[in-house]
Amino acid sequence: VQLQAYGGGLVQAGGSLRLSCAASERIFSDTALAWFRQAPGKEREFVMAIRWSGGSTRYADSVKGRFTISRDSAKNTVYLQMNSLKPEDTAVYFCARRPRWTTNYYRPSEYNTWGQGTQVTVSS
Repeated sequence: VQLQAYGGGLVQAGGSLRLSCAASERIFSDTALAWFRQAPGKEREFVMAIRWSGGSTRYADSVKGRFTISRDSAKNTVYLQMNSLKPEDTAVYFCARRPRWTTNYYRPSEYNTWGQGTQVTVSS
């Protein structure tokens, strides 16, 4: 399975962006799909995750109430809707896949497939 992330760009603080991550093959039921981000000089950090079956989600405290993760089963695509963006949200955003859901969904090392990353820049 390959992942392709897109939708990043430059936006002013308070604005919105929607990222998309399309999988090259059908996503099966217990798959975990997640978004991570990495700012210059910082480690990759967890943003949000979704369990494909049932659609349960997890999020980082830093994005609570501002970001939403969703999926479209027909398109094998996961989305990250980002509202009320802040300059500190500036980073390269990556989508990632793990064949089975895990309670360690927030750890980058748990994922074996990554998209290429898309830049999100929020100006103040």
